[in-house]
Amino acid sequence: MKLLLIHSDYIEYEAREETPVAEDEGAVDLDGRLEEALTAFVAVESTDEDDPDGVAEAGVEEVLDVADELGVEGIMVYPYAHLSQDLGSPDVAVDVLKQMAAALEGEGYEVGRAPFGWYKSFQLSCKGHPMSELSRVVEPRDVSADDEEEEVEREPSSYHVLTPDGELHPAESYVDDADEGLRTLIEDEIGFEGDEDGGGHGGEEDSHIQLMQDKELVGYDGLSDPGNFRWYPRGKCTRDLLIEYVNDLVVEYGGMPVETPIMYDLGASCVHDHSEKFGERQYRFESGDREMMLRFAACFGQFSIMRDMHIAKNDLPLRVYEMSTYSFRREQRGELSGLKRLRAFTMPDMHTACRDMEEAQEEFRRQAVLGIRTGDDLGLDYTAALRATESYFEEHRQWFEDVVAEIDEPVLLELLPDRHHYWSVKVDLAVTVGGEVMENPTVQIDVESADRFDIEYHDEDGSHEPVLLHYSPSGSVERAFAALLESAAESDTPALPTWLSPTQVRFVPIGDEHVSHCVERARELEEAGFRVDVDDTGDSVGAKISRAERDWVPYVAVVGDDEVESGELSVRVREEGEEHDMAVDELLDRLDDDTEDMPVEDRYTPLLLSEKPNFV
Repeated sequence: MKLLLIHSDYIEYEAREETPVAEDEGAVDLDGRLEEALTAFVAVESTDEDDPDGVAEAGVEEVLDVADELGVEGIMVYPYAHLSQDLGSPDVAVDVLKQMAAALEGEGYEVGRAPFGWYKSFQLSCKGHPMSELSRVVEPRDVSADDEEEEVEREPSSYHVLTPDGELHPAESYVDDADEGLRTLIEDEIGFEGDEDGGGHGGEEDSHIQLMQDKELVGYDGLSDPGNFRWYPRGKCTRDLLIEYVNDLVVEYGGMPVETPIMYDLGASCVHDHSEKFGERQYRFESGDREMMLRFAACFGQFSIMRDMHIAKNDLPLRVYEMSTYSFRREQRGELSGLKRLRAFTMPDMHTACRDMEEAQEEFRRQAVLGIRTGDDLGLDYTAALRATESYFEEHRQWFEDVVAEIDEPVLLELLPDRHHYWSVKVDLAVTVGGEVMENPTVQIDVESADRFDIEYHDEDGSHEPVLLHYSPSGSVERAFAALLESAAESDTPALPTWLSPTQVRFVPIGDEHVSHCVERARELEEAGFRVDVDDTGDSVGAKISRAERDWVPYVAVVGDDEVESGELSVRVREEGEEHDMAVDELLDRLDDDTEDMPVEDRYTPLLLSEKPNFV
């Protein structure tokens, strides 16, 4: 199927003359008009005849992806044979068009469908923005038995709360004693009667989606697949700092950085079987005569490295780490949510080979503690959820109690009757903001992949399979960024931590004659390793201060005659909402305290705001 998608001020058509394959007059409206609509020109091709239902469903997903991003209420389905030279049969084409129109209508859109097989006149007014003209190719889906998802009825999990004193409580009865984070996590996991949203915020758009655009951090790109983003200089600065922070943390812990391919051959049984265990939707495609997939994590590449190594007992625990830029998941339409759920993301991913379960459990504990530290460093309050099979919990209960005692907070415990993942136990650390749960760091003990990928270590007794751990100390960088923005939005004075702020200090000269002094002072702070700019625009002082407030600048120094003469600065401290007179050295001391031991980046935009372009 070929699609041409036009965001229209209006689309109207009138059928003039029927062809030999025309739909009956009574089957469809011969004229129609929609205002503020997405027009979907559709060509159904011969290759679609093998699976018309599947191609209709896939076509609907593509149309809805775009319609959702544009915020339209109307969709016109318009047959357009000129998009392809390999058209399908008229009967199949009409069937697909009808299915698409019905499915789109079922999603709540006002839908028009132009008749098939008629010569039609039409008028259309295109909006003329980057997403107003898009093309898509929809391939028939492979519906072979091997790829069909098995509908397996499984016994439901049971949910408990394990407290630091080792007591186990039913989760539902613990809600009244839980803090806000744990309560939200419990409600999200098990729900309550009458709570149809599962504790969420009623379908409202996440706060960070508006913030990431308003603050000129991150934006959508209409020329890409939805769920892929472009990063503007201010947002890229913060993202790069997050990446550097995690890299430093993991290397200090003992992770050894590598870099691996982003695509893998599904013809390899280890790749195919592991991808099937993962369960999430994946990007799959053909390359020559091979079926390939884009990685959803760095497992494949890092396990391949371990397989090809000669690992000695003394090498263990062996920690292989990658900042996987990018990993891909083909999230379904409706699941995408800004930086929280997207299709291309940056995942810090470490895999550890351990000699036995005892060593794996010790690594698990240490890595979980390190994950909690990332929450402290980012200013995020994590709540832990431990997940394990019932048999694993019963066999290792004392270890679970020790882990929770070290976390020193009540932990949600999910017990699965049987293992249907590659892991036997995992911990998810989640931040709860806006009434919703965002899982970030995770650690998993993997009991399958060493065998699947033929990974071994060697000692004096021969070769042995290691126990493997999957670890992401922060979760995806994008989701961590989303959590930071969501948490900021709940604050009376929203802000990013100073070390992550794109601009840490802004100088506001009262007059043009004060600009050179501001530049001189800014250079001093830059030499000390801080990101500084100068608002030398022709706006009023009040407008400049308001701009700094909108940009969440932690420190704003207003400079006039008095400051030039005294050498001191009048500094507005965002966190306090107050203004202080301080020398440059005092400001440097404040900045040092805010950013101690955190990564440093130069500013990504010009020193003078008059030279900075607007990206949004």
